[in-house]
Amino acid sequence: MSSPLDGATGERMELDAYYADFEKHFWQSADLGFWKLERQQTFQEPGYDSWEAFARGDWDESLRLLEAGRAEMDDYHRKVDRHGFAARRVRVVDEPLSDYLQWELHALRVRSQCGGPTHIVRADQVARFEADGPLPEIYTLGSQVMYQAVYDDQGILDSARKFVEPALILRCQRFIQDLYEAGEPLEGWFSEHVEPLTPPRRTPA
Repeated sequence: MSSPLDGATGERMELDAYYADFEKHFWQSADLGFWKLERQQTFQEPGYDSWEAFARGDWDESLRLLEAGRAEMDDYHRKVDRHGFAARRVRVVDEPLSDYLQWELHALRVRSQCGGPTHIVRADQVARFEADGPLPEIYTLGSQVMYQAVYDDQGILDSARKFVEPALILRCQRFIQDLYEAGEPLEGWFSEHVEPLTPPRRTPA
């Protein structure tokens, strides 16, 4: 079976234009909600204070900063709720976890506890869709727009691709939702697969 994009490439957007476009459409997602699929196992997130602490090897500080951001995350998801939708994510995981993914799952746990649920899907559950390569990093905003995040070789967000074809958006939204329903809620999975891990052994930058 093929990727849900089925060869579609969309419109490439530079980051400034993408950020503005995303903000405009995100709050109009009430008809189907926001659905995000994350597949890649390692990213870099320069500018995010918790990731910066993780990247320089300060694990305790990275977790402290996640907790420090909890009130802001609560406010954000209360606003999402007032706009009449939920922001759901599917996180595909390979084990053993990459250092990045170990950190990100802590971040996603805070988000989930604040009202942005994540479900975990194992890599073997999506293997049948990856004959031509890993699943894309895609997210649907209601039924009107979808984006694909495009990363450079270092795992830093480089640009985005925008899709507006209704049938494609609906197909991809359903694809992500089906994975979500087949997955396991992060909270229980986290207790078994993440909590027992020792902190990543990273060399301070």
